[in-house]
Amino acid sequence: MSQIFHRSTNTFARVVIFGAVFILGFVTWVVAELDRSNYATRAMQAREQPVPFSHAHHVGGLGLDCRYCHTTVETSSFANIPPTKTCMNCHSEIWLTSPTLEPVRAGFRNNTSIRWTRVYDLPDFVYFNHSIHINKGIGCESCHGRVDRMPLTWQENSLQMEWCLDCHRHPEKHVRPREFITTMGYQPGVPSGPDQEAIGRRLVKEYQIQDARTLTSCSTCHR
Repeated sequence: MSQIFHRSTNTFARVVIFGAVFILGFVTWVVAELDRSNYATRAMQAREQPVPFSHAHHVGGLGLDCRYCHTTVETSSFANIPPTKTCMNCHSEIWLTSPTLEPVRAGFRNNTSIRWTRVYDLPDFVYFNHSIHINKGIGCESCHGRVDRMPLTWQENSLQMEWCLDCHRHPEKHVRPREFITTMGYQPGVPSGPDQEAIGRRLVKEYQIQDARTLTSCSTCHR
């Protein structure tokens, strides 16, 4: 029987198979990068709010401590949104007639909450406890970024699992003395002294968080 396909068909088949593997690998890489992108995670995207609250003004300009508004971060599993009466501690005296602040004044008068848009919104299947991280020396800046430079607040990090795991596997890169938890622009060892990892290794032992490296199982967060 005569040969049905020409010998060059073998070469064509090899090229097609190799090309398919290459294309599949490229598509997989593109999908993975897209999943990590700011477009997918919404990182670095400022959220529109009913009142354009500026952390840059209140934290960076006026020097308010994070805990003045977010009072439960050291004791609760979640960081509270401050009630309007917290805002009115100052704004009952200043900017009394500002149209921008009318939702704040209305909420205070009517004893109603402002419907803020969540910036950090973890999925319901993820368990996260603010207080344990704060009390173990993880600063606000480590997760939320330099809020003192944010006119409008955005999500600084991806919040993806690999980001959490990287911190748990290398806590010495992030842990800081508890007195600097809310310090923006914290620089260890300034003007001279040990670097972050040297300080971090000491604090990991002092704060007894050596087991953070083992807290990477599924059940730690997915409860």
